[in-house]
Formats: sequence, C-alpha cells, structure tokens
Amino acid sequence: MATSAPPGSEDTAIAHVVGARPNFVKAAPVVSALRGRGAHQRVVHTGQHYDDRMSAVFFRDLGLPTPDVDLGVGSGSHASQTAALMVGLEREFVENPPGAVVVYGDVNSTVAAALVAAKLGIPVAHVEAGLRSFDDTMPEEINRKVTDRLSDLCFATSPEAVGHLAGEGIDPSRVHLVGNPMIDTLLGNLDRFDADALRARLDLPERYVAATLHRPANVDDPDSVARLTGRLHEIADIVDVVMPVHPRGKASFDRAGLGDHPRVRLLEPLGYLDFVALTRGAEAVVTDSGGVQEETTILGVPCLTLRPNTERPITITHGTNRLVTEADLLATLDKVLDGHVGERLGDTPPLWDGRSGERIASVLTQWSR
Repeated sequence: MATSAPPGSEDTAIAHVVGARPNFVKAAPVVSALRGRGAHQRVVHTGQHYDDRMSAVFFRDLGLPTPDVDLGVGSGSHASQTAALMVGLEREFVENPPGAVVVYGDVNSTVAAALVAAKLGIPVAHVEAGLRSFDDTMPEEINRKVTDRLSDLCFATSPEAVGHLAGEGIDPSRVHLVGNPMIDTLLGNLDRFDADALRARLDLPERYVAATLHRPANVDDPDSVARLTGRLHEIADIVDVVMPVHPRGKASFDRAGLGDHPRVRLLEPLGYLDFVALTRGAEAVVTDSGGVQEETTILGVPCLTLRPNTERPITITHGTNRLVTEADLLATLDKVLDGHVGERLGDTPPLWDGRSGERIASVLTQWSR
C-alpha cells in the first residue's frame, strides 16, 4: 500500500484506541517507545471503562499521557455499546485522520475501532493478535477473530498465536512475533508492587487468596454466582479471600451474600499498582481474567483460572496457570496451599523480556501504506 506520509510522521498520527483497563497496560510501553522515536501520536480513550477506579487511575499509575480525546461512551449491551463506539470513532477519525490505528486486546472498543478504520481505508495494527480460546460463546473471541481479519499488522505475543493466524490464512508478512507488552509494564514496575505496604494500608491478613471474577459465564447467571459464592466461602473456611469486585459482577455477588463470610474481604476495584501488589502477595489467585494469567506467570504465583478454556495456553505450559472448574476449585487450591502444585511448569515465554513495546514501535515507524 502507498501513502503520502508514513504513520507517525508530522503529517499523520498513529492513533492508539484504548477503552478498558487491560488496554492501558498493553498500550503504555508502545506509546512510550514511539515517543522515544519522536513519532506523532494520539491517544483516543473510548470511555468503555469510565470511572476513576477503572480508568483514570490506570493512566496515572502507568504514566500514560492524558488522552487527546475521551469519547465517554460508557457501558451498555454489546450491540448498543459497539454502535456508540463506532459512531464516536468514525467522527474522530474523520476529523483527525490518522495514518494508522493501533488497537489492543479483545474488548468492544478494539473491534469497533478496527471496523471503522477498515471502512475508512485506514491501516489497522492489532496488538495481541492471534489469541484463540476456540469458544465462540465468549464475546471476546468474536472480537479477536474479526479484528485480526481486518488488521494490516498483527502483533503476536506467543508462538501459538502466530500458528493460529497462519491457520486462518493471514498473510505471514502481516504477522510479527513481538512478545507481550503487558509484561513490559509488569517488569518495568516490579519495584513498585509492594505487597507488604498494601497489606498494611488495607489491613489485609498475612496469608490470603486473591480472587477476581467478571466473565459473563461466571457472573451473569444467578445460579452460577450462587455456586461460586459457596465455593469461595469454602475457601474462606481455610484461608482468607480478598476480592476486588469488578462493577460487572458486584450486584450479583452482593445478592448471593459473598461478603457475608467473616473471612471474605471485598474491595473496591484497585489501580494497577495496588492490584498487582495484591496478586504478588497472595498464596494463590482465583481468576477468569486473561491478563492475570499472564502476570502470575511472571510473578510465579499459582493461578487457578475458573474457565473451561484459555486463549493463553502458554501460561499453562510456561507458567503457573491451571484451568479449573467450579467443582474442583477447592481440591486444587488445597494442593496449592499444601505446596503440591503451583511451581513454574516451564521457562519464561519467549520474548516476554520487557522489550515488546520497542519491537512494536520499530515495526510501526518503518511501515507505510
């Protein structure tokens, strides 16, 4: 493809579209590396996560520049939210035409930006391309597949992601194995994750299991929430449970009485530094989050992922992650607490070395349409 000026030159900008907290963690090292190369860039915040606890505090923690624009879309059903995102992003891209649009992860902001940019003829680069759970009941899986199909550049975090893209017929020249920019952020802030200071500040117990649950399959169905609440109470019978409650599941867990157990400590959503400090100080983590699977892999904390599948199998082969069902959660956790499981299963994933943002920036600044 040809263009009058490469993306990131004085005549065009690289537009980073972010909307939810995982995006911010992935974007920070890419924005920083491009800044170091003198690239012209804009940060477009869609407002998919819109309150301070889910959004602004992450910008402060990560040193991200104040967004050039905040679309303020907010929450809604998948259809209504994605439609509002597309309307706002189309207006932004028409008024401030970027030379390229960089999208991150698998949230609705990601697929909306890819659709709008593709229809406007603007190149799309997808950071975290090629991840697959092979579970089309997950909205994120649909977002991943659509975004990768529309992307001119696919930045993959792991070798199996490269294989998935090849299997779907994506031109290999569009695919770059760059490692994981989320790990850049983690490694760059290791000395700021002070579990002891957080424990003292929040009056947390010395020994605890951290939990974080927000996937629709776990928190949307009242029966599922009731069963999970029972399991978490069983865990709390043997070790304290500390759980920052995601807004998506708060009402359901409140109705189920999760906080009624004296050894369950429910917290408001935490900023990035505090959340990773909480994870770092835990005996184990119970989660359904993709990013937490990756962070615990590097931190060496046993991770029990409450899902039937994962789009990040490298965290199982090279990390401390295990897939568990609600039925076998307690038994598996017992083994972790007894020290029988939880050790790292392999070497650190390839290129998870803190330099992924620089690799991405190098490709972007050399690339032109």
